[in-house]
Amino acid sequence: QLQLAESGGGFVQPGGSLRLSCVASGFTVDEYAIGWFRQAPGKEREGVSCISSRDDRRHYSESVKGRFTISRDNAKNTVFLQMNSLKPEDTGIYYCKWGPFPPVCYDNSFDFWGQGTQVTVSS
Repeated sequence: QLQLAESGGGFVQPGGSLRLSCVASGFTVDEYAIGWFRQAPGKEREGVSCISSRDDRRHYSESVKGRFTISRDNAKNTVFLQMNSLKPEDTGIYYCKWGPFPPVCYDNSFDFWGQGTQVTVSS
């Protein structure tokens, strides 16, 4: 069974950093492209960043470009999202998904969302 589990969220002040993890089970993270999404209260889930499966193409939304970095560790079967210079508008539940690249970057239709990990940025 293919599954992804998100972790690493927390409460941080503006300007702080967090590193989110997306651990795969049932498949290896180099088989599929992986996308990170977030959902703020009262808003639709939106794509944040994504990485292709074999050639490490990366994409970032305009709102996080220059602050977030996506990476993949095949040995740990994990995709990370390093988030720096966090802002209050980064607050939300962060999810990851697998799929073809590049739709995995922006297509929020998915039947296997996990529980996500909560990120709260506030002073």
